[in-house]
Order: sequence, then structure tokens, then C-alpha cells
Amino acid sequence: MASERTTELELARYPGQTPSHISTDIEPQHSDPSDDIAGFSLPPTDGGKDAWLFLLACFMLEGLIWGFAASYGIFQEYYSTREPFAGSSNIPLVGACAMGIMYMDITIMFALLKYFPKLRAWATPIGLVIMCLALGLGSLSTNVTHLILTQGIIYAVGGGLAWTPILFYIEEWWVRRRGFAYGATMAGLGLSGAILPIVLEWLLNRYGFRTTLRVCALSFVALNFPLLFFFKPRLPLSQTSQSRSFDMSFWKCTNFLILQSGNVIQSLGYFLPAIYLPTYARSLGASGLESTVTLILLNAAAFVGSLCMGTAVDKYDVVDCLFVSALGSTIGVFLLWGLATSLAPLYIFSLAYGAFAGCNSSSWSAIIRDTRDKKRGADSGMIFACLSAGKGIANLCSGPLSEALVEAGSWRAGMAYGSGYGALIVFTGATALLSGWSFAAKRVGWL
Repeated sequence: MASERTTELELARYPGQTPSHISTDIEPQHSDPSDDIAGFSLPPTDGGKDAWLFLLACFMLEGLIWGFAASYGIFQEYYSTREPFAGSSNIPLVGACAMGIMYMDITIMFALLKYFPKLRAWATPIGLVIMCLALGLGSLSTNVTHLILTQGIIYAVGGGLAWTPILFYIEEWWVRRRGFAYGATMAGLGLSGAILPIVLEWLLNRYGFRTTLRVCALSFVALNFPLLFFFKPRLPLSQTSQSRSFDMSFWKCTNFLILQSGNVIQSLGYFLPAIYLPTYARSLGASGLESTVTLILLNAAAFVGSLCMGTAVDKYDVVDCLFVSALGSTIGVFLLWGLATSLAPLYIFSLAYGAFAGCNSSSWSAIIRDTRDKKRGADSGMIFACLSAGKGIANLCSGPLSEALVEAGSWRAGMAYGSGYGALIVFTGATALLSGWSFAAKRVGWL
């Protein structure tokens, strides 16, 4: 009976592998006969009510945690023109800290929760409390430094802690359709990014930033905490033994290094359109709402793109999928944004760029799969955390880079290339193109 339950759990978690090939941080125990009964009562993977409710919770957590940080452009425009922050420097640093640090601290949070597995059940509620506290304290800010500490750094710490348990749980609930599960989770950011800018702009213009941040803090409580009833592991800790060691050998894997480099290159330019599109739209004569539409369309398209990418990498080679993403992004930047002199082509660019560039993170599950094919003992959660850290480092670097590109001045060129954003557009397009260099690496035999 015990050996049957062990085989069932191993095959459910690692399809297509025999127990002798399995090297994981979670291995079933079978010393207690009562656990054998519990083993047969485990809910199914890749479907069923519990798996879908869990995925809904992941989708909502992704949308609310990351969507708020990704909508900082609305706050940035408000802070730059209203007291007590008008004219202050480092206002963009608030959003860069929120997104960049949250991407990076997932590595630390993953290590913490792996070493102390009993903390996983508490990580999300504690992280949500920290986030609410950060927004509440942010509403008391009187200078940009206060905003950086609260809406930036403290929010990022709480958000990273609240989100990280997904890395442990999603692999228990979704096995054969794991790419789809990650894609559906990442799509939460796209959907919230299409809705939140409208809500935030209305709140800021109507009630000011102090009330807006307090409303957001209360909304996090009301919308996130009910999800915790569905956000739970499939395998109880009593049925698993937790390895606290880390196998970092994947950093010696050529496959991982090439794909990680493409991830970092893409991230250097990926965040720039979301920051500067509203400003560029205003330079074309757009109103406040018309300029916000660029972000709405970009994030709405990213929602669709993430679902498509997550489904595609379950069926096709991730290198080919990333090449399509890079090619579509590059064409969109150079031909649509670069040649845009009115709102219509700028809106089309927002849709194209969101669909092709916004789906990049949904490919990470396939990068993890391919890396573990080369390095069996590698920890999939740590691979994801390192990919996230690479994106976060690039995000932080892109801020100073973008300021330097904008200050480079206007080019003697037509259309958007001569608008003062020419260098920024070319940089974004170049990073989009180079992000797909793994396609060439595969052709020469490096992959």
C-alpha cells in the first residue's frame, strides 16, 4: 500500500519519469499507514474544482500585487505635477523600487520558505499585511524619500513575500499543463494593468494621493484575503519531506545562461514604453484619458499574450516561441511607435507590443523544464527566482538608462524618431530584437 501511494504521488508530480529518475525537494513519505489513505484522497492535478480555484487565486494575487506596482505611471504623473512632490527628483525611483526589488527579492523569499517550509502557509497573509501597511504609511508621505521607502521598498518586500508561495504550490496542482498555469497566472497582471489605471486616475484626481493609497490598502484586504481559502498546497507537509539544500548547478548550464541573457536583455527595454507612452501621447495632443488608453491597451494585450505564450510553450520549443515574441516586439517598436505621428498608430503599437513583449515571463516554465532536462537536480523554484531576479536587475538599470536616452536630445529625423524619444525608441527596439538571440544560438549548436 505504501509503495503504491509513493508511485502515485511521484508520477502525478513528475509525469513521464520513473521513480529512479526523480530528484526533487519534495519526496513522499510512506511510513505512516494513515497517510496511505490520505494519499488516495488527494485532489487531481491539471483540473478539478480545487485546481481551478487555486489557479484563480494565483491569477488574482498576481493581478493585485503586480498590477498596482505596474500602474505606477499614473502616480508618477500625479506626483510630478502636484504638491508636495512637484518638481522633486527621483519620483520615477518609487516605481522602479516597487517593481525591481519585488522581482529580485523573490530569490531571497524562496530560499527562506524552502528552508522554513512551515512559514509558507503564513507568507501570503503576512506579505499582504506588509503591503497594506506600506500603502497606509505612504499616504502620510511629505517628500519623495518617504514614498521610496513605503510605496517602493516596503511594498516590494511585502509583495515578494506574499507572491512567492505560488512557486511551491503551482507545481503540485499543475503538472502536464504547467505552462498554461504560469501563463494564466501572469495574465493577471495584464488584466489588472488594463483596469487599475482608470480607477487610480479617477481616485487621484477626485480625492488626492492620500485617500487613494488608503483606499488601495483597504481594497487589498477586501479582495486578497478571501482568496486565501483557495490558495493552499495540494500535498500536506505531513506527507512530504522537505530538502533544505540548493542545487545551483544550473548556472553552469549553457541552456539556462543563454535564455537568461535573453531575458535580461529584453527586460532592459521592456518597461520603457509603459513609462513614456502616456507622455508621448500627450505630446501628440492627447487628453489625460486618451493618454491613459495607451497603458490600458498595452496591458490588455499582455493579458491575451500571456495566455497564448503559456499554452504555446507546453506544445512548442520555447526558443521558437521567444523568437516570435522578439520579432513581433521589434517590428512593433520600429514600424509602429517609430513612425507614429497620431494616436491611432500609437494605440495599435500598444496592442502589438503588449501582446508580443508582455508575454515573455510566461515562457519561464518552459525554460525551467528545459534546464532541468540538462540538470536533473536543479530546483525549479530557484530557477524561476533567478529569472525573476534578472528581470528585476534590468528593471532597475532601465530607469537611469531611459533618463540618459531622453536627455540625449532630438534627432534630425522624421516622425517619432525626431520627437525627442528617438534614442529611447531605438534602444527599446534593439533590446527586443536581441532578446531572441537564443534562436540564432540554437541554429549554431549552442543549445
